[in-house]
Amino acid sequence: MSSETLTPESPATLVIVGGGPRGTGLIERIAANAPELYAGSGLDIHLVDPHPPGAGRIWRAAQSPLLWMNSHAEDVTMFTDETVQMDGPVRPGPTLHEWAGIDGRTFADRRIQGAYLRWVHERAVAALPPDITVHHHPRRALRVSGSREGRQQVWLEGRDRPLLADLVVLAQGHLDAELDDEQRELAAYAREHGLVHLPPDFTADSDLSALPAGEPVLVRGFGLAFVDLMALLTEGRGGRYEGDTYVPSGREPVLYVGSRRGVPYHSKIGYDWTGERPPLPRFLGPAEIDGLLARPEGFDFRRDVWPLVEKELGFAHYHRLFTVHAERTAIAWTDFEEKYAAASEGAEREALVASAVPDPRDRLDLTALDRPLDGVTYGSFEEFQEGLRGYVEDDLGRRHNAAHSPDLAVFLGLLSVYGQLIRLGNIGSSWHGFFSYLASGPPGPRLRQLLALSRAGLLKFVGADMAVRAEDGVFRASGATVPGFSVEARALVEARLPEPTLRRALDPLLRELHTDGADETPDGLLRVDRADGRILDRAGLPHPRRFALGPHTDGRTPGAFTRPRTGGPAFRQNDATARAALVFLRDLGADAVG
Repeated sequence: MSSETLTPESPATLVIVGGGPRGTGLIERIAANAPELYAGSGLDIHLVDPHPPGAGRIWRAAQSPLLWMNSHAEDVTMFTDETVQMDGPVRPGPTLHEWAGIDGRTFADRRIQGAYLRWVHERAVAALPPDITVHHHPRRALRVSGSREGRQQVWLEGRDRPLLADLVVLAQGHLDAELDDEQRELAAYAREHGLVHLPPDFTADSDLSALPAGEPVLVRGFGLAFVDLMALLTEGRGGRYEGDTYVPSGREPVLYVGSRRGVPYHSKIGYDWTGERPPLPRFLGPAEIDGLLARPEGFDFRRDVWPLVEKELGFAHYHRLFTVHAERTAIAWTDFEEKYAAASEGAEREALVASAVPDPRDRLDLTALDRPLDGVTYGSFEEFQEGLRGYVEDDLGRRHNAAHSPDLAVFLGLLSVYGQLIRLGNIGSSWHGFFSYLASGPPGPRLRQLLALSRAGLLKFVGADMAVRAEDGVFRASGATVPGFSVEARALVEARLPEPTLRRALDPLLRELHTDGADETPDGLLRVDRADGRILDRAGLPHPRRFALGPHTDGRTPGAFTRPRTGGPAFRQNDATARAALVFLRDLGADAVG
């Protein structure tokens, strides 16, 4: 990779802001498509990121080895295969476990994933044609200026002159955000009363030293950020696990955790797929998405899209149940499939399932999965602790038992659905949260650690609909699950990632984009063209020279890398953006020559 010096004689320039896995994936797709679309034309790619290319901030080497990936090493790849629906060529490569030479069932730490990503980046750069050169700028990008018709100027921190770009792609990944109104009030209250308030953040970047040993700490959030927090405040402070028992160091705080659901994310599934996969998509595929997009009046996610999601996930679940566990069903699959396809949502479908699937535990109930504590109350705080430990134990048992393999079929269904829904753009945040809760939960060993910490009295559950109040000089928390219970503490941690909204992003470049007229969804995400990722203005017109990929856009995907042979929506987007960029730059060069 060359130095930061510009190459004035280069006929075209592309600036990619963000050198993490998304930027790396884009370079990989440029390398794959260049021989067809851009051979011999010359191109300078300027990669802007203060962190090392490949790993970026999230997967950097400088973080605790206690922080794991939440996927098996065999389920992580940065390379395309024939299941990715794209116009560019497939360029296969090793999964994380193949590259690292580790057991495929390992939950690798993030530093190993970072090393893999650095290697992928280097391989992608090496695969570029010799007249395409990558320059890394270890700086932050501050803003982009320039007309729609002319070259763009990308201004970098600590540099007087901008990078000149024929095209710009924003691939910053997860971003910091300023505090919302509630968080500002809590932070101000903490300063006034000498309390500790840690707002939404990446756990590896949070200063946890302010959380004192032996003192209660309120934790709002029960997802993956909480799991990281749990690891750093226990093993990270010298404790250790001996089997199913936690041996404390005496330096741990006592965590009181709750959330809207009041339960941790569902465990990662701990067995392999065998046999026939459900033929997906079936009820939510390209034709259904085309129909929704063609509606002149638009669509409502809950009314028009969610019923298709439910039917698709139900199909995946029952296909597996009837074809692999037929002894637990009452009719033949062919009969059930025909009736399921014809049944309307609601009572008719429920009656069909009840008659064909005798055991309620074999039926798919998405509402119960999503909100298991709705309407559930306990008479005492201690009873709830025991009850939630039982819930986690049941979840672990089910998710590690192939007798419940319809759960894995639903996981595949969720991946299929996500791959379709990204074409719709603005569908709100509820789907992404539901997907993460059901399909992107922690490794089973993490939940076993959670149980050990609970039994040791270092982790206590507050319940569903956790509410936090700042009063009487402390923070108080309560939940709906144990009526009348509350706990007070002098420390509050918001265990979740910052919301990736345009207006509240601390990234000055995105803030400037919003001021400059880029459009946003009602949830505050950057709107992009579904076909190739071009940034849309408030009139719905795509910017010819600006693209964006990643979680801050309404084209966000489950992740920048994925499980092999599952279609890889991010790979499909990377390919479309790479091809659109190469064609634009090729035609620009042709016009200049002409």
